[in-house]
Amino acid sequence: MKGNITLLTILFILCFSCRNSSTKETEFVFPEADSIPQSEAEKLSPEAIEDISRNISSPVEIANLLQMLEVPFSSQYLASSIDANKENTTFDKALKLGILGADLGYLNMYEKTGSSLDLLSSIRKLAEDIRVGQFFDFEMIKRLSQNRSSLDSLLYISIDSYEQIDSYLRTNGRGQLSALMIIGVWIEGQYLATQVVDKYPDKILSDRIGEQKIILNDLLLLITPFCNNSPEFSSLCKDLYAMKDNYRDIRIIYTQGEPVASEKEGGLVITQTETSIVEMSEAQLKGLIEITSEIRNRLILND
Repeated sequence: MKGNITLLTILFILCFSCRNSSTKETEFVFPEADSIPQSEAEKLSPEAIEDISRNISSPVEIANLLQMLEVPFSSQYLASSIDANKENTTFDKALKLGILGADLGYLNMYEKTGSSLDLLSSIRKLAEDIRVGQFFDFEMIKRLSQNRSSLDSLLYISIDSYEQIDSYLRTNGRGQLSALMIIGVWIEGQYLATQVVDKYPDKILSDRIGEQKIILNDLLLLITPFCNNSPEFSSLCKDLYAMKDNYRDIRIIYTQGEPVASEKEGGLVITQTETSIVEMSEAQLKGLIEITSEIRNRLILND
């Protein structure tokens, strides 16, 4: 479980596969085209899509990092304007299920278990409305939320529930809802990070925000096949491409290290090591803070 909630060890699966392994230093850049061709996005294998979702969709990663940096909790960051009873479309329900999942992780990491009980009712309503409520053991989560000593179990169950939902949606021809849920988690996590770094400047946190350039590219691969599904999807794709424009000139340079061998559960495990350098100006960071806030705040409105 600890491996799931450590943002400092984020793996960028698709980016790794595109790098030349013989090169000691590489830089991640967006594809030259202004948009990702749908034909390229549709070539993603189920394994590649699973890797993307696994590395994006944990609702507690950003919250874990904020707690590690000893950033104080603030309820002002939560998407409290979301009313599950006013979400009318499956698009909104899936997207906001992701957003509230990130908020649940934030509350649980800071042991605000009383507040998380209120959030759970909204999550339950949204999950049941898109027919994935069976993956939440709400009574178990409620009991664990009332017991501070059970935080590890609570986090594990919360993460596992979202991972099961993601897998179920993708394998049952509802990949568009899985993509929306994942994007909702990511946008809310990005919002939490950018709001905090605006008030509590920190190099580690700003670097993590800069590294989301790669995750955003993965998200665009996920969403591109659905961009023409409806005006709602088209608008969301437009928002993500607007964020991409803000990331375009931020540089991420990787230096490849030597593989490290270790023993785990009686077997040999080879771990690739590398370091990254994020080159991002204060103006570029400010641009990310502003556009993230604009997009996220618009998405959580109940019109």
